[in-house]
Amino acid sequence: MYFIQPTRSIPCLDQALTELPSLQIIQIDDLDLYDQTIIAIADVQDFLKYQWKLPTIVLAFEHEGAALAQAWEQGALAGWVWDNLPKNPVHSLFKIDAQYKRNQDSRDLPSAAELQKRLLPNPIELPNYQFESFFQPSAYLSGDWYDYWKLNDHEVLFYLADVSGHGVTSSLLTSWMAAFHGRSKTPRQLIQKLNAMLVQENIEKHITMVAGTLNLKTNTVCWSSAGHYPPPIILEQNQPPKILTTSSFPLGLTEDLEVEEHHCVLSHHSRFILCSDGALEPFDGGLNDQFNQLVEHLQNDSFQAPDHVADDIAILSICRMN
Repeated sequence: MYFIQPTRSIPCLDQALTELPSLQIIQIDDLDLYDQTIIAIADVQDFLKYQWKLPTIVLAFEHEGAALAQAWEQGALAGWVWDNLPKNPVHSLFKIDAQYKRNQDSRDLPSAAELQKRLLPNPIELPNYQFESFFQPSAYLSGDWYDYWKLNDHEVLFYLADVSGHGVTSSLLTSWMAAFHGRSKTPRQLIQKLNAMLVQENIEKHITMVAGTLNLKTNTVCWSSAGHYPPPIILEQNQPPKILTTSSFPLGLTEDLEVEEHHCVLSHHSRFILCSDGALEPFDGGLNDQFNQLVEHLQNDSFQAPDHVADDIAILSICRMN
């Protein structure tokens, strides 16, 4: 941290510096040469006069309460008295620095959220098919994710994943998946490679996901699940919903992850739907009751998430048009 040399005479300056060791003393004329994100300690009158951008703790005399209040209004992080510093000023400095960094991280979150959303897939034109999606993070960043891309002229690979927990670490794993997936050509290969990397890196997170391929020629979906709930749902006209329940482990728990492949054929005007467990949140009751209500709303195209949710929500639908 910096200590900006006062321009006025401070009788207790040497005593204050003794209580604040390991500070780099700099001059006001040289402020532009230093890191603008590092906290500085400075005299309140200099802070008010020169109005620099460094995050600053100001020091004042006891009779300068008005100056301290003005400095606070102009963005000072804290105000101390020259000859009455906190009992443990070094500890206080570290607490202020930690809070300042947390606040800076919070200011960056909206921009980070926009960047994350830009990683979501762009719409792709497919004969007789359409991918539809819904994405709502519980906070700025999401641990739910989906993606899809063309493998060739007649196959599309897709997945929907849910990273355990919330926050920055979970969202970083979604970005990692988005960068990694291009090396895989089948659902089983994608799941096995992601699992191997999670186990190898010993990341204390697990991921549930459903991955699949859509064959545009045969209208067949080949899909695999890694511990994901809710299960895939197929909705067909004038037919009861098909719930594609399987039993499997999430990614990141064991090296020996067995991945089963399943197949289904999509009929005309049918939908193959994947949801994260956050989609159950708007509904009351136990898991079965919530799931049944979710399916009913998906059938009626009436699913609507509340404005504020406690869990991330992601929904991916493959719709066969004719």
